[in-house]
Amino acid sequence: MLRFLRSATRRRNRQDGGVASGRDVRVTAGGWLYHGDWSARCAFGRGGMRRDKREGDGATPVGRFPLGTAYFRSDRLAPPPTALALAAIDPGLGWCDDPHDKAYNRPVRLPHPARHERMWRDDRLYDLLVVIGYNRNPVVPDAGSAIFLHVAKPNYASTEGCVALELADLQALLRRCRPGDCIQIESQ
Repeated sequence: MLRFLRSATRRRNRQDGGVASGRDVRVTAGGWLYHGDWSARCAFGRGGMRRDKREGDGATPVGRFPLGTAYFRSDRLAPPPTALALAAIDPGLGWCDDPHDKAYNRPVRLPHPARHERMWRDDRLYDLLVVIGYNRNPVVPDAGSAIFLHVAKPNYASTEGCVALELADLQALLRRCRPGDCIQIESQ
């Protein structure tokens, strides 16, 4: 079971590409993320941005999705100030990316018998992350999994489908976010 430090109200998944609100985080195909009058450079998937995202295509899904739980490495960072739900990453935390498993696109405890990714990483990309509510409610097998806002690689190298920011920018964004905020990922 995940150790939650703070809980947030449950909110309905929005995958309809609806109109962005004033509280939405916006990601553009030009590699910028906006939240109100604040902006930061970002990276996105090596497969570009797609409305028809599939597991393993490296694409960032286009649409409007809720911001979920923020996770952090407590051995490397203090709990970040945020109003979002917050949980610590420990060595036993994983995320299932096997579309044939009942835990697909959900956090799992390790060891887990199905294909998964480890959340406790040496490369620091997951020192701080926020779950993007893509393919979460309901979960559709093979539609894509483990889509996060996370720490960027050097030079903003492409991701496997996530949106990535410098650590300081991700921390600043988390201070601004509130429960109910969504992320609008735009392909144009």
